[in-house]
Amino acid sequence: MQTTSLTDLADSQLTAARGSSSGRSSVTVFGGHEHDLRQTLIALAAGRSLGEHEAPGEATLQVLVGTVRLTAGDETWDGSAGDWLTIPPHRHDLHADTDAAVLLTVATRA
Repeated sequence: MQTTSLTDLADSQLTAARGSSSGRSSVTVFGGHEHDLRQTLIALAAGRSLGEHEAPGEATLQVLVGTVRLTAGDETWDGSAGDWLTIPPHRHDLHADTDAAVLLTVATRA
């Protein structure tokens, strides 16, 4: 059994994001090519975005630290630590209103 402190991981990734020219950092917590599920912790410095991109398939987002805004077309969702949502299955963007860390969970196989 493997255990990981998401709090510690979020702290270290936020430190990396703040020091990165892109203002972001990420690490895979679980999954990969041999699994049906991938979980990635993404950290964004305040004011930074991932940029609009296609949905990765079935996916959810849990806010671990800070506040974020997910925009998909005309829809906008504001989330803060403890919030969870299903990512819409079309182009979207994630913006950090404050320093933020989220856990992205993606079903990698149908």
